[in-house]
Amino acid sequence: MYKESEVLIKSYFKEHSFVGSDIESFNNLIEKELNDIILENRIIEPTIIPQNIDSFKIRFDKIWVTKPEITEADGSKRNIYPFEARLRKITYSAPIFVDVSAYINDVQRESLTTQIGNLPIMLKSKNCHLDKMGRQELIEKGEDPDDPGGYFIINGTEKVLVHIEDLAPNHILIEKGAVGPSKYVGKIFSERGSFKIPHTLERLSDGIFYLTFTRVKRIPIVVLIKALGLLKDEEIMKFISAEKSYDEMLINLYEFVSIKTEEEAIDYIARKIGITQTKEVRVERMKEILDKYLLPHLGIEEKDRVYKAYNLCKFLKRYLIVSNGVVPVNDKDHYMNKKLKLSGDLLSDLLRVNFKVLVGDLLYNFQRIVKRGKFPSIRAIIREKLLTQRIDSAMATGNWVGGRKGVCQRIQRLNFLETISHLQRVVSPLSASQENFEARALHATHLGRLCPIETPEGTNIGLRKNLSLLASVSKAGSEEDAIKIMKDCGMRTLW
Repeated sequence: MYKESEVLIKSYFKEHSFVGSDIESFNNLIEKELNDIILENRIIEPTIIPQNIDSFKIRFDKIWVTKPEITEADGSKRNIYPFEARLRKITYSAPIFVDVSAYINDVQRESLTTQIGNLPIMLKSKNCHLDKMGRQELIEKGEDPDDPGGYFIINGTEKVLVHIEDLAPNHILIEKGAVGPSKYVGKIFSERGSFKIPHTLERLSDGIFYLTFTRVKRIPIVVLIKALGLLKDEEIMKFISAEKSYDEMLINLYEFVSIKTEEEAIDYIARKIGITQTKEVRVERMKEILDKYLLPHLGIEEKDRVYKAYNLCKFLKRYLIVSNGVVPVNDKDHYMNKKLKLSGDLLSDLLRVNFKVLVGDLLYNFQRIVKRGKFPSIRAIIREKLLTQRIDSAMATGNWVGGRKGVCQRIQRLNFLETISHLQRVVSPLSASQENFEARALHATHLGRLCPIETPEGTNIGLRKNLSLLASVSKAGSEEDAIKIMKDCGMRTLW
């Protein structure tokens, strides 16, 4: 007789896979993320073009991935299954196709569909031949029917992308300053596409609040708010706190009361960071920096500046209530402040960087041929092997973008339990040689998310963890979905 709990767990695993979240993450990469990467690089304009034309643009449109196939020595193409990929020591991958068109003087002259590379396909994902196969069909194809999938085959070797645990982006964290003049430090990692820009808020001994991001070092935050279009002191105070007037803010507002317009504020910042051109050029360059690198997750256009101003006020309010002891500092080890990067997210980072390399190579090839006095076809300047080689190299060595090592590992097949354990591994990017006691300790919010027992002894203790058996990772929804859910719950827009 089974106990009720055993019956429940058995029925749960009949419907859910151990690696279901990872497979869903990879499917999301194919269905959504690839299109987002194309949107970021949609139009390419070479700087060197033939003299007899005014403008030339290359435009990427639709992108899609088919199912895994192999091109034999005689040029014939056919489907390939994982069993054959393992035996022949080849990569289980599918071609990536994209629609490309060329515009001469804004008139479309050439349009074609071309292959830009091969993408390794995760076993049991929607693009895998094994998807939706029954037990008997899997046995006929040489597969273990109980194998969960969720890994890749690179040059015949089974490889797994380990989950990376990182601080949640676009999330305000206030902590005690370990070094430096500021008692408390506010941090936010603003993430948009390939950008991940750290912003730091601190209050120095002069009582002024300063914000640092990219090459903009320690700029008074009140001046930044004014540069973004929120000019009235009364409005700034209202957006920071309508109920309470903070004395610390009054000092900051009084210090920069002479700045009355957006242009004055932008020029002040430009001079502060050392832009030395004429005023008009200085202001334009500074506007570009504010749009692109200040809180890019909120938008990178001029119309988004006012939202950035509101969010800086919110950031300031959070800093004030923490520094005044109203609420405690943020706990970095709380799982609310963490994000897990699954296979889809990691491959998305890799593709985003390497697609930019492909675009750079395409531009170089085009301009090189134009200099010789010829006008090349698009098909001739796209090197499909470049993207494939760079992806395969990262998957084979485990060296990822951002200098991370050991992201892609050879799967451990000593026994079935070890394989499942390896597929559910979660690794912290912190160094194993440093103490980091708090990061290694078991946190109450790990309950039900991470296994409290399975972690190695020695230098990696607490840094290498495993997902709990019943844990699943939800995929990040879009901003539009979040707004719709909040409105359905009765929330309304204030401004």
